[in-house]
Amino acid sequence: MKKFPIPAEERQKSLDALPYLESLPGEKLDTAFEKAHDAIFSEFDCLSCANCCKTASPIIEQEDMDGMARALNISRSVLITTYLTMDEDGDFVFKSTPCPMLQEDNRCKIYASRPEACRDYPHSRRKNMHAVLDLIEPNSAICPALNQIIQIIVES
Repeated sequence: MKKFPIPAEERQKSLDALPYLESLPGEKLDTAFEKAHDAIFSEFDCLSCANCCKTASPIIEQEDMDGMARALNISRSVLITTYLTMDEDGDFVFKSTPCPMLQEDNRCKIYASRPEACRDYPHSRRKNMHAVLDLIEPNSAICPALNQIIQIIVES
């Protein structure tokens, strides 16, 4: 599976923007991310990229597991033993990358029941963005849309 390359200079611009983003008041930061997120994702086609599914393993919460198991028509215990492992932080994650739910056409086999972390990715449209700014560094290496969102905020 081909990965969508993130130009180094584009990622660096996002990393350089972190102090500015951190300096914005909470409500202003949330509103700026919401508007930029909506603008980018009205045009960006995640299926053309799927870097997140190809390179990162989301945290699988207990609440995610039942829906995932139902979508796969397997038990929760089979889901855990077949697809998941516990990482060094004690969180369940997929055993492998690319995601075992990623199909050849970049669609998710369990899209309607995908984990919350997948539904929320790249974590750029939520309340209290200050709480997730630490995710910009790793996610800017994965998601081209996130880099575009950050540039819209910096340029506005």
